[in-house]
Amino acid sequence: MSARRILLLGAPGAGKGTQAKRLVEKLGTVHVSTGDMLRAAVAAGTAVGKQVQAVMERGDLVSDDIVVEVARLRLSQPDAASGFVLDGFPRTVPQAEALDAILNEAATPLERCVALEVDEEVVVDRLLKRAEEEGRVDDTEETIRNRMRVYRQLTRPLVAHYRAAGILMEVDGIGSMQAVAERVQGALA
Repeated sequence: MSARRILLLGAPGAGKGTQAKRLVEKLGTVHVSTGDMLRAAVAAGTAVGKQVQAVMERGDLVSDDIVVEVARLRLSQPDAASGFVLDGFPRTVPQAEALDAILNEAATPLERCVALEVDEEVVVDRLLKRAEEEGRVDDTEETIRNRMRVYRQLTRPLVAHYRAAGILMEVDGIGSMQAVAERVQGALA
């Protein structure tokens, strides 16, 4: 594998987190996820972290400006210099454009966007099973389907964005974790 600055894209339940962990282990890079970044900013007590905490305490969505700033801060850390696997960020085209600007300014553009393609019914089944196994009572079929609608409206357009940038590889996300991992690794070669 030659790519070391990677974005994993896909619907909720497509396997981004699972594949990100495998890639990070194989590449020796860092896993950068939106949730982790926001929690770390709050824990660090940074100015941005204080803004994030206030927004989260109100139960509101964190704005693009805040998410982009948290990502910028995280990606500027020394451990990200040797590479990273992004998972859950960017989620919208404006976030992707901001990420592109941040990385281009640092002369470290994304090298590959791997889109994990999984049929919606498979995603729903996976997430319902995970909800049952982990006791997530708020992950009902209705909420999962709503998350899928949001994904199609806001995040799915990133496929076209990264295709236009010439770095998109679409990978079948159905199958064993190992089979998907092999396809992902092939897409990064």
